[in-house]
Amino acid sequence: MSHPSREHSLEPIHLIRQASTVLRTGRMLLASGCGSYRVRSSMNNVARALGLDAVESQVSVTSITATAWKGPIFRTEVVESRTIGVNSDRIAKLENYTRSLPEGTTVEQVDSVLDAVAKTPPLYSLLIGGVFSGLACAAFAFLNNGGPIECAIVFIAAMLGQLVRRSLLHRDFNQFAVTLLAGLVAATSYLVVAQGLYAAGALDDVHASGYVSAVLFLVPGFPLITAALDLSRMDFTAGISRLAYAVMLLTCAAISVWVVSALFGLTPSETELPTMPWQLLLALRLVASALAAFGFAILFNSPLVLAFSAAIIGAIANVVRIELYDAGMIAQGAAAVGGLLVGLLANIIAPRISMPRLTLCVPAVVIMVPGAAVYRAIYYLNDGQTIEALAWGVQATFVVLALAIGLMLARMVTDHQWLRVGVLRK
Repeated sequence: MSHPSREHSLEPIHLIRQASTVLRTGRMLLASGCGSYRVRSSMNNVARALGLDAVESQVSVTSITATAWKGPIFRTEVVESRTIGVNSDRIAKLENYTRSLPEGTTVEQVDSVLDAVAKTPPLYSLLIGGVFSGLACAAFAFLNNGGPIECAIVFIAAMLGQLVRRSLLHRDFNQFAVTLLAGLVAATSYLVVAQGLYAAGALDDVHASGYVSAVLFLVPGFPLITAALDLSRMDFTAGISRLAYAVMLLTCAAISVWVVSALFGLTPSETELPTMPWQLLLALRLVASALAAFGFAILFNSPLVLAFSAAIIGAIANVVRIELYDAGMIAQGAAAVGGLLVGLLANIIAPRISMPRLTLCVPAVVIMVPGAAVYRAIYYLNDGQTIEALAWGVQATFVVLALAIGLMLARMVTDHQWLRVGVLRK
């Protein structure tokens, strides 16, 4: 018969507490939109500080399975995070904290910081988030050759759609249903106002560029970019699951756009480039790109210093991409250069403001996503024009891939450990 006190001494009480704290850190980062590489890196930093020998983990878009080792004993835990979102402020706080953790840190110390971060409210109210969402989409409309009236309509429509989306997500409604509904609200709002102004003679036509811009706030920038980065490190579990999630969100947004356009009888149409001196056009493109990136950064709950930095990066990279495309470079090549510039500039700026590179890259890259091409692909597919649908769908896919490749190349050039699969930076 075994002695009760001897059995108690064999129980890995400290290991259980340490492993749970490590998993909690990873879950909070995962729920904030962080990629698997940074989730693992932060978990390893916490594990080292707490005195664990090693942590091996597998990360998907909604769950983490990890095994923590302490000498000859180990503990395996699985945590799930059904709340998927983006919170740049939380990512920055957690990464900065875990990166500087000294050895000998206690579980209580880490948990107290995690409690404080978890209780931190969003930096911006519902209304402010809606306003900047509208601002970002209006700026994107200008970049797609929209006029001042169209940009104003896009601002209103996107703001309403974002207000609906954030209100419902905070009530834990299904994300795909919310995306579909928010897209319907934004698209309907735009077409109702635009059709009314067209009938009154204030608009010469209802162009698809402004219409698509009204739902750009639904583009899942963080999942798309983190999926590409995860796949580049051969992390297929995280990359494929995250990519599937992003594609489903994009599909819901595209369906809402197609449904409303079908009801209103809108067909894809080209918008002519505004007639103005090239110097003025270049300046306006710089301003619009900066506003769009700034607006999306606010939408991702970024601190102001991060939002301003993302605006600078987005303005430079996007204007270079547009100028290269106008000069005759293929869309995919221009997108790759734009993504590369974003990654390189983020690598320069991020350490100076103590922010993760990912939180700077995504707002600047989202404004380069070819929303109009995706819309045309969906429209022609549902109209039975398979060849046209494939052409536009392939173009949109290649542009997104080119953006991701540009970011990956920038990461590999600036972070040599990124080239070594399995190596996690301390």
